[in-house]
Amino acid sequence: MVSRTFWVGGNWKMNGSVAAIKDLATTFNAGSSPSDVEVVIGAPFVYVHLLSESLRKDWAVAGENCYVESSGAYTGEISPEMLKDVGAQWVILGHSERRSILGESDDFTAQKCVKALAAGLKVALCVGELLEEREAGITQQVVERQLDAVIKVLKEEDWANVVIAYEPVWAIGTGKVATPDQAQETHAAIREYLKKAISPKVAEETRIAYGGSVNGKNCKDAAQKPDVDGFLVGGASLKPEFLDIVNATQ
Repeated sequence: MVSRTFWVGGNWKMNGSVAAIKDLATTFNAGSSPSDVEVVIGAPFVYVHLLSESLRKDWAVAGENCYVESSGAYTGEISPEMLKDVGAQWVILGHSERRSILGESDDFTAQKCVKALAAGLKVALCVGELLEEREAGITQQVVERQLDAVIKVLKEEDWANVVIAYEPVWAIGTGKVATPDQAQETHAAIREYLKKAISPKVAEETRIAYGGSVNGKNCKDAAQKPDVDGFLVGGASLKPEFLDIVNATQ
């Protein structure tokens, strides 16, 4: 059994101000962080540089999206190279809001992954089902379809720089959370699919994080599950309790 480092990502979405980010960085910088936990904070693009300058250096910073080109007439889009230039080491791609609200396809997400990795960023790849898909019993089919688009265009060695975040859309910002057993069941199925679709090595070594209304109280039981390798945290990452999630395995 290969040891998988625990991973915790905070995703601030459309939240933040200069003052709030400085305050959060001060709080996080003073907190404890286990050596086997890789912590990444995702900030809106306009705050990436400020966060990179303010945040403790043993934590990393992520952009929350990027485009598929390095430059060109794509007004308003952000290239992976731009994210790197202002201090990001990671980027969050395929987030449920971009898929379900903005209509971004699986193939477009896959193209972003290729471009981001080629630019030297690591990728948090989000996958997950809508409530009606969960109720119809097709969660795994949906997740495999989303993964397939990426599997087709990445090389096996690329997966060393990818974390998969399973985010059931029905649990994002709703207060509803997949039970630890539900998360474990889906994560184990994802790992089994990676084994079949890519290789046993990738399946064993790829970290799979759970996202969806994670907070300091509900994270500890899920953290004990064998295939839950971390969390992608939304609203709770804007609060001091984020440190409780970072320390969930302790």
